[in-house]
Amino acid sequence: MEPRELAEKAVKILDKKKAKSLKLIGITNVSSLADYFVLATGTSSTHVKALADEVEFQLKEEGTAPNHTEGYRSNSWILLDYGSVIVHVFTKDAREFYDLDRMWQDGETVDISALLTEE
Repeated sequence: MEPRELAEKAVKILDKKKAKSLKLIGITNVSSLADYFVLATGTSSTHVKALADEVEFQLKEEGTAPNHTEGYRSNSWILLDYGSVIVHVFTKDAREFYDLDRMWQDGETVDISALLTEE
């Protein structure tokens, strides 16, 4: 699966599970770490875990497993590393504390409005 397609699938999965403040950042031009960061906020530590679990489950169903996961014990930030795409799922407080939105502001913010469900 191409990096952009993988990132967009993660965004759609997170959106369907009611993630808040979804953001897709293209970081190819500012870092060799990955091609895309997906940022999402859960409403509680339980919601954060459910969001990360759903992304991992659905992408595995399509044959894509993360290379690495971190944070399942932290209850505030879970990272799913797919190599070219890194998915970050935070509680509101953790997202504000780590402020990856600001840290990666030099990346390209991808318009994901067409991927999100209407409420």
